[in-house]
Amino acid sequence: MDRRGPGEPGPRAASLTSHAGCGSSRPLFSSMSTLDLFSPSPPLTAAGRVVSIHRSKEGVPKLAVPAARISVAGVEGDRQRNLRHHGGPDRALCLYSLELIEALRAEGHPVEPGSMGENVVIAGIDWRRMVPGARVRLGMIGIELTSFAHPCRNIRGSFVGGRVGRVSPESHPGWSRVYARVLSEGELSPGDIVILV
Repeated sequence: MDRRGPGEPGPRAASLTSHAGCGSSRPLFSSMSTLDLFSPSPPLTAAGRVVSIHRSKEGVPKLAVPAARISVAGVEGDRQRNLRHHGGPDRALCLYSLELIEALRAEGHPVEPGSMGENVVIAGIDWRRMVPGARVRLGMIGIELTSFAHPCRNIRGSFVGGRVGRVSPESHPGWSRVYARVLSEGELSPGDIVILV
């Protein structure tokens, strides 16, 4: 009998982690798509939902808030420690996938929503389509994805052995967080619809 909760990865996810360690230079699931990890969960699509919104006074972890105003500067009340590498209009928001967080946890990493500095965690979107240049609606807010977020030492606590390269766009394509600029401002709440446009 399957006793997994909603959204938990299928039994195949845990068995696949032995094929490559977190420090491997090749993608952990190089012959598989993210979709394969979560069957028989519902298929990922071009539409999903906001799971959580996060901000902090400085650095990580970013803590969940019940709702937030999103402006061209990002999540109202959010601050970054190093403005050379974080923040600014082209990095106003950092987004990540709940499905990938769950897969990382299945590998044994102590990652939580917001612990890698992401402002918005979403579910149901095919993360392979979340690439620079894509336009997305978060509720009534319009954003454009600008770049992949390179991991830094500040998120070491989210990974076994501090191996932040596990979400590097170079060594593990498809597992990176993504930055976005805000095209239209507004209020955002968990449960809001997310659509790739």
